Amino acid sequence: MAKAAVATADVEVAPPKKKSKLILFIGIGVLLLALAGGGAFYMMSKKKAAEAEADGEDGHGPAKTAHAKGKSGTPPTFVPMEPFTVNLMPENGEQYLQVVATLKLEDAHVADDLKVYMPELRHRVLMLLSGKKASELQGVDGREALAGEIMSAANDVLGFGSKSQVKGAKEPDGKAKKDAVEGPVVSVLFTSFIIQ
Repeated sequence: MAKAAVATADVEVAPPKKKSKLILFIGIGVLLLALAGGGAFYMMSKKKAAEAEADGEDGHGPAKTAHAKGKSGTPPTFVPMEPFTVNLMPENGEQYLQVVATLKLEDAHVADDLKVYMPELRHRVLMLLSGKKASELQGVDGREALAGEIMSAANDVLGFGSKSQVKGAKEPDGKAKKDAVEGPVVSVLFTSFIIQ
């Protein structure tokens, strides 16, 4: 019977050895996963640093532009305007303009202010559009000039005021040329522009 007691003792002692081996293998596995994750993080950060260097952040490559992001490093905000349909100044019979525009803002906080002033801005844009002739809006230059005028009107409505006129500068129609009003509205994008 003494032998049986010893054999039972051996059986009872054997499972703790298996558990310790299992814990050891799990620990090694976790350690290997941690090392692999750390290596992957190191390689990705090194790749990002190489891309940043290639993009010119170190001053040696081409400079990055703030095209996709505003000056503050945050993405721009876009505020769509409702469509405009106006009669144009008569030239060759009656013509009308149908345009849809979106305002690009450098600061998302201004979007709420702009929505409050939208009735006044729509009024100014309608007055601006109805004072145009179709021939003034036919080319790209005419449309870009119109976008600049709408941008200035939007910044003016938001309280950024008009700049003084440039001395001696004249538009093609003989009127004095004005500088664009600077403010949070950085551009006007036309999503539809139809003259009929």
